[in-house]
Amino acid sequence: MADPVPPNGQTAMIGIGEYRVGSFPMMTIGLGSCIGLTLYDDSLKVGAMVHIMLPESAGREDRPGKYADTAIPLLLKELGAHGCKSRSLVAKMAGGACMFEYFGTNLNIGERNAEKVRALLKEHNIPLIKEDVGGKVGRSVTFHPASGGKVNVRRADGTTGVL
Repeated sequence: MADPVPPNGQTAMIGIGEYRVGSFPMMTIGLGSCIGLTLYDDSLKVGAMVHIMLPESAGREDRPGKYADTAIPLLLKELGAHGCKSRSLVAKMAGGACMFEYFGTNLNIGERNAEKVRALLKEHNIPLIKEDVGGKVGRSVTFHPASGGKVNVRRADGTTGVL
């Protein structure tokens, strides 16, 4: 189970491979090639956020939030425990930047992460309604489940956006 609700309306900080579920604000910072994924149920105003580092777990079970192939089923299970139905969920994602362009496209982990998340969401019939991925700039993301699932994106180049 994810950590408890943060005290006094504070924003829950989510590190690499971590996730949270609830109606409180959640934030993950320093997304380079990593993906910040949110799943949100508008009818219950409950959401989940995870900081995914790699596309495949290759059988590792130590930190399921770290890998796209284990994080998404984990979030679905946790949201189900909060009364969410998968057919009510929508997804948003940010991150997936190409941080090491000089290594060539085969090592573009950001692109591979984004592709894997898209494929898994499609497999689970969860619409990806907005995304801010790719490019060469890192991002920090704040998720507000109690405010209609709004996702604020702050890019390392100083620009901002709302998903």
